[in-house]
Amino acid sequence: MTPLIDVIFLLLLFFMLSSTFSRFSEIELSSVTTGRESEAEPTERFFVQLGATRVVLNGQPISLEDMADQALTGQVLVNLDPDTSAQRLVDLLVRLRGREGLTVRVLE
Repeated sequence: MTPLIDVIFLLLLFFMLSSTFSRFSEIELSSVTTGRESEAEPTERFFVQLGATRVVLNGQPISLEDMADQALTGQVLVNLDPDTSAQRLVDLLVRLRGREGLTVRVLE
């Protein structure tokens, strides 16, 4: 019985030392639902259609890299195509996060 306890403690020690306890970065995401009151009306709105290979800003095709330069303040409404991956959405949100006065909402 004693060797079994020693092995269990060694395994516990191994897993404690080899694991990481850092948090993954988080992206704040809010979805738009009907019947919900908005905080304040934004001065400028941007409508983004996000697909697996395309990004359309207010009806004009744009690259994902240029998106951050176009939307500086206001509200960005993101509509997802059925073929859009979660990684593609995260790439867009990473480019738009941290901007003062810019809110991003994903349409359902």
